[in-house]
Amino acid sequence: MAPFMRSTIFLVCLAIATAASAQTTPVPPPTDEERAAAFPPDLQGHATHGEGLNFFVFVDQLEWQRLRGANGFLWDAKTWVGGDLNRIWFRSEGGSHGGSVEDAEAHLMLGRAISRWWDLVGGVRQDFTPGPARTWAAVGIQGLAPQWFEVEATAYLGESARTALRVEVEYELLLTDRLVVQPLVEVNVFGKADPDRVIGAGLSTVEMGARLRYEIRRELAPYVGLVWHRRTFGTADLARERGEDVGGWRLVTGLRLWF
Repeated sequence: MAPFMRSTIFLVCLAIATAASAQTTPVPPPTDEERAAAFPPDLQGHATHGEGLNFFVFVDQLEWQRLRGANGFLWDAKTWVGGDLNRIWFRSEGGSHGGSVEDAEAHLMLGRAISRWWDLVGGVRQDFTPGPARTWAAVGIQGLAPQWFEVEATAYLGESARTALRVEVEYELLLTDRLVVQPLVEVNVFGKADPDRVIGAGLSTVEMGARLRYEIRRELAPYVGLVWHRRTFGTADLARERGEDVGGWRLVTGLRLWF
């Protein structure tokens, strides 16, 4: 291309760019009214949890068990209502074996988030069976420990200066996107004996096991597992005196769900 043609094309492009820039009107900064219209206080129904009322229902264990030739049934569920910082918690768990309810209890607690991963909870626990009903004041902590261990530790104070402590630790090991192994350890300790409820002082019960679940959806997962549950020390002695079983291995199968 001749030098004259290159110079002509360059000058034409320069003139077009200059004219376009001269006609461009700069965008003014947004006003307070425009910001308020774009981001209303209620976010058009999408309020944050801290400002809204939400709920969560979680059934961790809803299962059938097999022990020494007899069938049993067990449940462990919890629900919360509230926001990100303050919640009302309801827990219920229990089980039956051989057609009779061996254990049933419920918690009603207030919870407060004290860090990103931990909640402080306090309230009331009510034991229904076995034996006479017992009411406890409860305080505890629950959350996610390092290495993703789920921890729930609760201390109790009951009538006649009774005390108790329960610690639960769970972990979830993902084998695939849908197949998950969930090991669990739970221990119960009592400060004094309660023969009417077949409870001895000290370490009372220990449970260890693992459940393998298949998540059809995140909210719905059938599972199978093997669990070792054992009454120990004074509690085991009281159970033997009454001709009751002190525990052993249990084959379990059930359903885990939440919504």
